[in-house]
Amino acid sequence: MRLHQYVIESARRHPDRLAVDSGNTTLSYRQLDRRANALAARLLQAGLQPGDRVVLYADKSGDTVVAMQAVLRVGAAYVPIDSGVPAQRAATIVRDCAPEVVLCESHLVADIAEAACAGGAQVLPLVDAADLLDLAAGHPVNARTAPDDLAYILYTSGSTGTPKGVCISHRNAMSFVDWAVAEIGATETDRFSNHAPFGFDLSVLDLYGAFAVGASVHLIPKVLAYAPTELVRYLTEHRISVWYSVPSALILMITEGGLLDSPAPAELRVVLFAGEPFPIPFVRQLAGWTSARLLNLYGPTETNVCTWYEVQPADLARDRPVPIGWACSGDSIELLDDAGNPCPPGTEGEVVVSGATVMLGYWGRAPQEGSYRTGDRAVARADGALDYVGRRDHMVKLRGHRIELGDVEAALDTHPDIERSAVIVAGEGMTAALVAFVVPAGDTSPGLLAVKAHLAALLPSSMNVDVVHRVEALPRSANGKIDRPALHTLHEERLRRRHEQSRPRRVLSSALSTGALSSGALGTGALGTGVVPTEEQP
Repeated sequence: MRLHQYVIESARRHPDRLAVDSGNTTLSYRQLDRRANALAARLLQAGLQPGDRVVLYADKSGDTVVAMQAVLRVGAAYVPIDSGVPAQRAATIVRDCAPEVVLCESHLVADIAEAACAGGAQVLPLVDAADLLDLAAGHPVNARTAPDDLAYILYTSGSTGTPKGVCISHRNAMSFVDWAVAEIGATETDRFSNHAPFGFDLSVLDLYGAFAVGASVHLIPKVLAYAPTELVRYLTEHRISVWYSVPSALILMITEGGLLDSPAPAELRVVLFAGEPFPIPFVRQLAGWTSARLLNLYGPTETNVCTWYEVQPADLARDRPVPIGWACSGDSIELLDDAGNPCPPGTEGEVVVSGATVMLGYWGRAPQEGSYRTGDRAVARADGALDYVGRRDHMVKLRGHRIELGDVEAALDTHPDIERSAVIVAGEGMTAALVAFVVPAGDTSPGLLAVKAHLAALLPSSMNVDVVHRVEALPRSANGKIDRPALHTLHEERLRRRHEQSRPRRVLSSALSTGALSSGALGTGALGTGVVPTEEQP
C-alpha cells in the first residue's frame, strides 16, 4: 500500500460512499477515483515522470484533493501552497522545489507564472477533472512506488523565516496514518473534519485517515477557519465524528462560538488537538462538555506525530497543559541533555525522535541521517509520559536566570481573568523585559500588580513579568499558531506610542543637552534592573 492506494482500495470496496465534502461539491469514492485517474493521465501526457514535483497553488477544494491523488498515482510528489499565501512566498517555494508542473487556480496564474516559467515548469489550470474523464477510459494509472519514495513536500518557515521544504515519504506518512486509524478505531461510518490548510501537517490525518477506511472528510472553508460561531455550527450540521485542529480553534469555539451552550453532538467521539499547548482551563471545559476521547498529539512537521496522550480525569486537576505522552507511529523517543546524554526521569532534556515518521530531509539539502533533534524540551514523568516544557529557542536567559516562556504562560493561564496569554522577552542584557500579552476572560482585565501577585504565588521572582499588554486576541500565523514576531512588533509600537504621549520634550531635551540628567536620576524600577514595570492598554 502507498498513500494513493487508500482511495483506490476504498473505491473498490465502497464506490458509492461519500469521500469528500467541500461545501459546494461532493465526491463519492468512485468519482474521486475516476477523476484522479483522469488527471493523472493528463499529467502523463504533459510529460510528468516519477520523482518529479508538482506545485498545487490552490485553496482547499475537491479539485485540489483530486490533484493530490493524481500526482501520487504518477509516482510524483505534490507541494501544496494555500491560495492565501502571499505571491512572493509562493514564488520563492516554486523556485526552491523546481517543479515540472504547477497546477493552480486560474486567478492565481499571474502570481506564479514568472517564477514557474523561469524554472521551466508548465503552468496548468486546476480544472474540474470531470472534463478529462475520456483520457483515462480503460487506462488506470497506479505507478509502482517504493515506501521511501517522496510523496509530498510541506514548506515551513524555519528559524530564519526562509521557507524550508520538509520531504515526506509514503512510509513517513502512512506510519502515522495507520497508527492513528487503529488507535481511534476509525471506520467507514466516520466523518472527519478538515480544519487545517493542506500545507499544514494536521491535514494528513484528516484526508488519509478518512481514505484509509472509506470514511468521509469534510473540508472546512478557509473563511470559516477562525469564525467560531460558524465552526460550532459546522461541527453539528456536518455530524462530525472525528475533529482535529490546533487548540486555538477549539478555544475560539469555547469562548466565542457558544460551543458549551448546547449538548455535544452525539456523533462526536474523538477530538484530537496538536500544534501548541492547550491551556488546562479550556481542556477542563471541553472535557465537561463532551464524552468524546480527547487526544493530545505532538510532533514537528519533520516527524509528523511521534507522541500521543489521552486526557484522563486526573489530568484536569493539573495547573499545566496535559502531557504529550508516549511514542507512537512506530517511533522511539529519547530525552537528551546538552551533552547528548540520556536524561533520567524528572530531568529536562531535548526531545529526539527516531523511527518511521522521521522525514527524508529538507529539499535541496543533505538527506536526514538517523534521529531528528526537535529543539523541543520535555521532562519524563515517573510513568514514562513526557511533559512538554517548551522550545529550546524559547528557553531564555534573563538577568542571569534561565526562564522557559511556556512556564510563565502556563501560570498566567491559570488566572481567572485571563483567557489566553503569550510571553516574549524584549530588549537585551540587563534592560531586557519579560513581556506578557493577555486576552481577558471577560469584561475585567487584570492589571500589572494583580498579574505579578498571581505569578508570585506560582513562580520564582526571576520569572515574574515586567510588562503586561492587554489584547483582544493573540496574533496568529496562517497555521493558527501564535505569531511571536508580531508580538514583538506590537510591543515596540505600544512603547513608542506611550513614549510619544508622555515624554516632556523640552525639559528632557534641555537636561540631555546639559548632561544634567544621569542614569541614576532615571531610577531603576521595582526590580532594581533599569526595567520599569509598565502596563499597556490597547
